[in-house]
Amino acid sequence: MIPLPAGYIDQLRPLLGSSLSDFLACYQAPARRGIRFSIRRRPPFVSGLDAAIPWARAAWTLQADMSPGQHPLHEAGAYYLQEPSAMAAASALAPKPGDLVLDLCAAPGGKASQIGDQLMGQGALVANEINPARARVLSRNLERMGILNAAVTNESPARLAEKLPQAFDKILVDAPCSGEGMFRREPESRLQWHQESPQGCAQRQREVLKSAAQMLRPGGQMVYSTCTFNETENEGVIAQFLKEHPDFYLHPFALPGLPEAPEGLLRIWPHLHSGEGHFVALLKREGADKPQALPRENKSLKHLKALMDDWADAPASPNQIAGKTAVYQAFELPDLRGLRVTRSGYPLIDLNGSRPKPAHGLALISQPRQTLPFNAEEARLFQQGHPLLAPDGLTGWAAACLEGWPLGWGKATGGILKNHYPKGLRRPL
Repeated sequence: MIPLPAGYIDQLRPLLGSSLSDFLACYQAPARRGIRFSIRRRPPFVSGLDAAIPWARAAWTLQADMSPGQHPLHEAGAYYLQEPSAMAAASALAPKPGDLVLDLCAAPGGKASQIGDQLMGQGALVANEINPARARVLSRNLERMGILNAAVTNESPARLAEKLPQAFDKILVDAPCSGEGMFRREPESRLQWHQESPQGCAQRQREVLKSAAQMLRPGGQMVYSTCTFNETENEGVIAQFLKEHPDFYLHPFALPGLPEAPEGLLRIWPHLHSGEGHFVALLKREGADKPQALPRENKSLKHLKALMDDWADAPASPNQIAGKTAVYQAFELPDLRGLRVTRSGYPLIDLNGSRPKPAHGLALISQPRQTLPFNAEEARLFQQGHPLLAPDGLTGWAAACLEGWPLGWGKATGGILKNHYPKGLRRPL
């Protein structure tokens, strides 16, 4: 067992007082895990659900011995495995359909996909990640979770702020931090902590928050969150930010199942709540309410839409070409030209090759015209890339399905479903 750093315990004494012993005792229990179901279809049955998470939609805690991440429905985007306390930040931000939202430090995509569900396909989300490899993971997760109206950028906060001043209605800053709230879930992270960690992280957090402020429109709101406990990275960063930005103020909020935050600040403790450690601050910028957006004409690529309609009934039509892919790009997205963009829209049609074919993402968000229901074992074989049996009379593109959730495309011919599951997503044997 990796011990808790001595300096870490000392800094908690003023915050916890007499409840410090209860806090330390919770490290003897397993870390809490959570699952959040996609809103695209009826949630599937998942064994091992414990209790509903009241501060997030369609979310539950999981029993410690469950591993739904290994199930084929995880890769179909039926749910996202997310630490329960981490769901509070997007809930406090409370994006509404039609909002333009920025998730500034978005990988791997738990909070971004939660925001995407809250938008319900209206408005748009820019999910940013400065690390290129993590930006690709973020992009895959947003596709897996069927977030149609999102783009993924791979930029520094300062670069985004330079290009997108006052562009967003709402911004989430889930800042990189010392990770004290994850010490139970990830014991090895205790070895990386030292007494100077909070101050070093706070300097970086202040810079990130400064960039975020430049991108929030007057009247907009912003959530700053960390998965750490200390005041240096939490209240201290917020106090310095407010001193330097007098047009911002803390705004009270309340989430079901958590203490009210009358001063706009919430700290979640693992010995008091069904989750790990988290801090959430809700900030608003003075100014007018959001102006009403003017309607924009949907100039879809009609010839490609007609082709797509032969394969599936989809909630969106292709309106842009990104490389060798026809995508749906939300009209509410800001102009991202000049920025490093990992994903500019949601992939619908693959144009690579002699003939267009349905993109993997199309299966995940649509009602395919032809489907083949499989059991869990057959679904695993399909996600490994194996061909499967198909009815003799079935020809053309068809989606393999498990419990009503499309897994991906195959092409049926001669009683065989030839597998078109993306090679980069195939599970190992």
